[in-house]
Amino acid sequence: MEFPHKAPTGYEYWTDDFKKTIKRIWIRNLGDFVYTGGEHPSSVWGFYDSRKKCYIAPINHKKPGKEVRIEDTTPYTAMQLNLNPLERAFL
Repeated sequence: MEFPHKAPTGYEYWTDDFKKTIKRIWIRNLGDFVYTGGEHPSSVWGFYDSRKKCYIAPINHKKPGKEVRIEDTTPYTAMQLNLNPLERAFL
């Protein structure tokens, strides 16, 4: 799997096996955080199904949601914005 997004400055991506054919893609913030005890906070960017060759938006870290087009994702998340037409005009 070649990930199409480049990690934003101060972040990195990493993956783990979620299921046999699904990889979970994480994004890790490399900034300094006092409350984490030296650990870097991570969140799920999304999932990748190697059998279907598609990306999936996360519902949470344990549950994949719907398939998404990679063009509709950002370097920070595969979650889709639910914008009304006025909000969409400002993006």
